[in-house]
Amino acid sequence: MTPVHTASPVTTGTRSDAFEIVPGSAAAGLVLIADHASNHVPADLADLGLPRSQFERHIAYDIGVAPLVRALSARLGAPAVLSCFSRLIIDPNRGDDDPTLVMRLSDGAVIPGNARLDAAGRQSRIDRFWRPYDDALTATVDAAFAAGRPPILFSLHSFTPIWRGVPRPWHCGVLWDADPRLPEFLLTRLRADPALVTGDNEPYDGALEGDTMYRHGTRRGLVHAILEIRQDLIGDAAGVAAWADRLEPILREATERADFAEPRLFGSRCGPVTPA
Repeated sequence: MTPVHTASPVTTGTRSDAFEIVPGSAAAGLVLIADHASNHVPADLADLGLPRSQFERHIAYDIGVAPLVRALSARLGAPAVLSCFSRLIIDPNRGDDDPTLVMRLSDGAVIPGNARLDAAGRQSRIDRFWRPYDDALTATVDAAFAAGRPPILFSLHSFTPIWRGVPRPWHCGVLWDADPRLPEFLLTRLRADPALVTGDNEPYDGALEGDTMYRHGTRRGLVHAILEIRQDLIGDAAGVAAWADRLEPILREATERADFAEPRLFGSRCGPVTPA
């Protein structure tokens, strides 16, 4: 009998002030995430009172992440969700009740537009930026479930080579909370490359209650991890291409593992988890 091939549903590309969904197959088994993809500030927020030069720094966005996520999305045919606003407006990788959701001071820079933001102003930013981005990610994950393929969630971030005068030795770091499935897989594959120094929950700890991975991975039992890449390694097109070449086969192998498509609740090192 000749097999019948049905077309995989494709997520619809959408863009707003808060998010962009790069289209891909909802049945790809993977959703790519870039929480800090953009340094954009809408005109009515007047650059938050900062000189424009501050928005070229890491405090405003994750340098190199947007083009890398786009490259991986194109290569793997997987949907991606990217923020369209600077993290200095509001941080989508924080819970909506997190005290660091709107930063008043970031790596030595005082943010005048945030310094006296009241509760109403904070809620306005949640409604305008944080919530639509979070809803876009929920919709993209829901589309994968509807296609019969609970997805791997792979979130990309980048970090500065030097922090407070101290060089960071890692080329990349795998961040995770309590679910070891994807982190252990990534650590094994990345550490097989002798050219890389790969950190385990370095340079940050992946257990952060209310963050993107907690909301969409931990609470839904989905296989997930954050990969932090040092910014000088993806600061230009050549670096982005090199990391796309490195990550493409690793992610392709991950999506072929049947055990990664099985939702399973592992809880959190942050405390009890209420399933989403």
